[in-house]
Amino acid sequence: MLEIISTVLLFVAFIVDCGLLTLHYTHMLQLNSYMNDRYARWMKENRNIIINQMGWLLLAMVAVASFLLQPTDWRARTACSLLLFLHSYLTRPEKAKKPLVFTNRIKRLVFTQLILLIIVCAVVVLTGMLRVSLGLLFLWAALTPFITLIVNTVNQPFEKIIARKYINEAREILSSMPRLTVIGITGSYGKTSTKNFLHSLLSVKYNVLMTPESYNTTMGVVRTIREQLRPVHEIFIAEMGAKRPGDIKEICELVNPKHGIITSIGEQHLETFKFLDNIINTKFELADSIKNDGILFLNWDNEYIRKHNVGVPSLTYGFGNNADYTAHDITVGKDGSTFTLTVPGGESRRYTTKLLGGHNIQNILGCIAIAHKMGISLAELSIPIKRLKPVKHRLQLLPNGYIDDAYNSNPAGFRAALDVLSGFEGQRVLVTPGMVELGDRQDALNKELGSYAASRCDYAVLVGEKQAPPLSDGLLSAGFNKERIYVAKTLNDALDIIKKLPDEGQRTVLLENDLPDNF
Repeated sequence: MLEIISTVLLFVAFIVDCGLLTLHYTHMLQLNSYMNDRYARWMKENRNIIINQMGWLLLAMVAVASFLLQPTDWRARTACSLLLFLHSYLTRPEKAKKPLVFTNRIKRLVFTQLILLIIVCAVVVLTGMLRVSLGLLFLWAALTPFITLIVNTVNQPFEKIIARKYINEAREILSSMPRLTVIGITGSYGKTSTKNFLHSLLSVKYNVLMTPESYNTTMGVVRTIREQLRPVHEIFIAEMGAKRPGDIKEICELVNPKHGIITSIGEQHLETFKFLDNIINTKFELADSIKNDGILFLNWDNEYIRKHNVGVPSLTYGFGNNADYTAHDITVGKDGSTFTLTVPGGESRRYTTKLLGGHNIQNILGCIAIAHKMGISLAELSIPIKRLKPVKHRLQLLPNGYIDDAYNSNPAGFRAALDVLSGFEGQRVLVTPGMVELGDRQDALNKELGSYAASRCDYAVLVGEKQAPPLSDGLLSAGFNKERIYVAKTLNDALDIIKKLPDEGQRTVLLENDLPDNF
């Protein structure tokens, strides 16, 4: 009886431990966009954690080896089970900021791993070779990070077939709506805010669908089309993200945008793009897809956009540089912004918005330009502009005095948020882990951001011991008081530090960027 119980216990412990490990590493794969190279880079950057985690299993193997001289002893299996349970507890992942999403692709990945796991268990049962079987169990668990990578590689041909099927379905839906106007939005930053603002302005006159949240990959756009696009829609706004050359082109070949807008270009995702020129060329893949009856709207304040030659009809917007749609007489404060817009032909109108920051005015300008060219008068836009709300986690002023800019992940947006913070009176606190995915430029750019922050905040709470040094160096190089710099391991630790800061009257806290769980 003890033999049977110990055997069942062993398999339960093994499945629990391997199951938790499998879900954790599958989660990391998802956060790395299912890209093997990014996932492999993540494993390399976190090798110390992985080695420590897997080291527990190696110690368990050594401990169990002492029992293997008596392979029929139920105590060997019981000891092995307890060690597996202990390992699953000690290496359990922390609560995720962005939990694993059980998409169909994730389900297929887990199913494939489950099949392999069943095969391993079958080998254990059928061989009757306890010494080899126990070693195989531990080896499987120890290799979970690599098995996840292998399974993703094995599944990729099937995923491509499935993706192609979904893409073809989306094409059929789009082809059945020849009167639908598609507007593509891309840029290094400002895409999601611009998309939301544009949806609000165009909805004054049209039935509009936009890609939700940050659905800005090819499959994200495909999913939106398949699940939400209906014959009643007149305009479809597609946000287009990119991490590699060709990404924008792929989305454009699917949706064939009539109009497009490039909100910005800057140093972002340099880990995959490598060079700024690659980013510029990729963003302008949108321009290559615009036909002669369409218009490309360009942020003329961005030097990289301004210097790029565009071979399609275009209109520009900005604060100067002879833009077609120009904002002037701008006032920006903690309660919002006011500006006057002058359009081609000389017509002007003054607008008020509750949104914070000059860059949000910039985003609104692009939206006004598109809406105006699509037949909505400047007067009709006044009320929707006044009603615009900040996108969640993007310079969102909360009732408790916190400015939530957690989703921001680019140097230009970081500076814009610091400018907003500097406009508040009283105690100004910056909480940030800095920027990531900036390749070889990451430390240098974070140091620059630290230096820029020095004159715009009174206290700096840096999140993450690995991320903090460049930011701290930048702050100190600009003369920031060392006693006002704090380093916290986690965001929760940072929030605890804020509570202990001296009471100096009104306090404004900028939560600038929040790294995903794979950093």
